[in-house]
Amino acid sequence: MEQKQFDFGMIGLGVMGQNLLLNVADHGFSAIGFDLDEKKGLTLEAAATKGTYVKAVGVLDDLVQQLSSPRKMMMLVPAGKPVDDVIESLLPLVAPGDIIIDGGNSHFSDTLRRVKYLEAKGIHFTGMGVSGGEFGARTGPAIMPGGDVAAWNALQPILEAISAKVNGEPCVAYMGKDAAGHYVKMVHNGIEYAIMQLLTEVYDVLKRGLGLSNSRLHEVFKEWNEGELQSYLVEITRDIFLQKDTGTGNDLVDMILDKAGSKGTGKWTSQDAMELPVAIPTIDTAVALRTLSAFKDERVKAAAQYAPVALKIQADKQAFIAQTGDALYAAIILCYAQGLSMLHYASGELNMDIPLHNVVKIWRGGCIIRSTLLEVFYKAYSNNGNLSNILFDDGIKNILQSKEQSLRNVITSAVQSKIAVPGLMSALGYFDTFLTARMPTNLLQAQRDYFGAHTYERIDKAGKFHTEWGS
Repeated sequence: MEQKQFDFGMIGLGVMGQNLLLNVADHGFSAIGFDLDEKKGLTLEAAATKGTYVKAVGVLDDLVQQLSSPRKMMMLVPAGKPVDDVIESLLPLVAPGDIIIDGGNSHFSDTLRRVKYLEAKGIHFTGMGVSGGEFGARTGPAIMPGGDVAAWNALQPILEAISAKVNGEPCVAYMGKDAAGHYVKMVHNGIEYAIMQLLTEVYDVLKRGLGLSNSRLHEVFKEWNEGELQSYLVEITRDIFLQKDTGTGNDLVDMILDKAGSKGTGKWTSQDAMELPVAIPTIDTAVALRTLSAFKDERVKAAAQYAPVALKIQADKQAFIAQTGDALYAAIILCYAQGLSMLHYASGELNMDIPLHNVVKIWRGGCIIRSTLLEVFYKAYSNNGNLSNILFDDGIKNILQSKEQSLRNVITSAVQSKIAVPGLMSALGYFDTFLTARMPTNLLQAQRDYFGAHTYERIDKAGKFHTEWGS
């Protein structure tokens, strides 16, 4: 290949790195990739679409020297020290004005540190969330870049070209200053955790409580995905119920051990929500339930000791299925409400200027939590970009009021049948508490002052007060 100056470079040619770089090339940009593993480089070049400019190198300096200025280089390497190691390797090779992108799931605090470190050296650093998995990386992901505007302006033509499209609009936008890109991706993943938890609970209620077969569950989720619940996660859940295990011939879902994996982004979301602080109980619950799933041996022992008997839900099946769909829809709205509220407050507290209307706009396509519901949110934020909580939108209010009773009924039926639905319960609890003008925390403050002299405020006058209780 005679091409000497490349438009875009990729450091790390794992599956995600390869697919993103091939996506870049497919859209008319010349692309060069680096990896120490020669086989990955050969795989990249072999997979390139005929007529595109794609090259792999095994020396980092070769990549840097063959990039056009300002150089645009993206890292897709494991989070943490590997990112810092690559940066240090690049520093002797790059020049002021060059752009280094971290496309992995780095913690936003690390990204903020790197932004400031490289800014002092005249190098642009962009923390960029990418969602869509391996397939999305190749065909069009949702992309969440943050950092300085100059870097975004330089990257915008490439990123808009390779992103997913909804109604012809690219699923990429500037997410805000400093570490905003990785922060938005972190919260995206927290919402993802919560929705997945809700889907597992609804599955359990319908399977154990209502006695639906996997084939019937497929039909239910298929119907849901053709209506207002249409989303990527509902879609893949629909497909999972039909997958057969090649070894046993059984439904594969029934052969999978009930221990959940986690890569940490959900936990980060919970941790930072506590630091802000902002309440995201459904995301917190989803993180906790993944942890609890790992205690398989203890759960089996407890089940044997207590011998709980799950009762069948006594209801008209079709009517209850419809109620469950409404309950799921309401709970998913409440998941998003918590995550978006977190982004609203983080935007101000961390000085990131996150544009929520753009966040929900780009989440409509390409990403794991894409859903037709995001069109509703996009309309809400387009009408009022300063919403502190999506629940204040009248359109959302009308939806929740129409489905609220279904959520209560499904939770009640599950509880009576001894089927755990902590995600659904936390969503409803958040909703009920958010709508409580006077919470019972007045008593809590009295307790804190009683045992620790922590003081309290009053409803009738300003200031901090302490009482010698019992005297």
